[in-house]
Amino acid sequence: MSSTQPTTPQQICESILIEGKHYNIDHHILPSENAVADRLLSRGLELKDAFGELHEKLHRHPPALKLFLDLLLSAAAFWNPEKMKEARSARYDLADVNQQIATKAAELADLLGRRSRLHNTSGFSSNTHYHVCDVIDAACENNYRFKSEVKERLDTLRAQFDLKYWPSLGQFLQVIGSDAEHACVEATDPLTAAATSAGRPSLADFFKALFKAIEENSAHNYGQFPAGFRLTDNTLASLANCALDIGQDDPVDSAYVKRLRQRERSGRK
Repeated sequence: MSSTQPTTPQQICESILIEGKHYNIDHHILPSENAVADRLLSRGLELKDAFGELHEKLHRHPPALKLFLDLLLSAAAFWNPEKMKEARSARYDLADVNQQIATKAAELADLLGRRSRLHNTSGFSSNTHYHVCDVIDAACENNYRFKSEVKERLDTLRAQFDLKYWPSLGQFLQVIGSDAEHACVEATDPLTAAATSAGRPSLADFFKALFKAIEENSAHNYGQFPAGFRLTDNTLASLANCALDIGQDDPVDSAYVKRLRQRERSGRK
């Protein structure tokens, strides 16, 4: 990289992107964010005004300018429409898996109860686990930490209290099944929650994630963005077009961003 210090808003923004890209390459991390950075750098002419606005509004807060570009890269890499389509699919899969666990756990709990009754009444035994501590012990056979720190204490506790003080294997399965049956699937981070709030994936997912990221880092939330920080619809449209590699045939325009913002405001009222 040239030793000449960047002076224009575009040079400053691009320098931040290049430095971040080099850091990722050196540390073998975030190749997907590097791909977004490459798209921004390759379409610099389209971003001249957007970089100018970013610099104008954030240059007095140097960490905030880098932070915004980092958030933009992350949103485009991990909260783009295709990723959010996958996220919605994963959400449905998780709900389905929980229901399957609930069903199969109930079936297995019933089978364990039948086996226990047969052991007690048939005159036969299958020499299988009957105590929950047996299962824990067997499951931790290759767990050194369990053997060195927990096993002796658990054995002592088991010796102090006979079987009536412990849950049966069937009861364990019933609890696992009930827990899965009543599970509520929810996003583990606010950006995914915002991006998947609508039923169907769309370009709006990316903007919702980016808006949420900005909000999370606003002065109101003790973040680095100055109070009242807000980008124009034109700048957001340009950033989205380049970060998401949207072609000239059907670009995002300022009218789309304006309508989306209005819908978001209406939804919060």
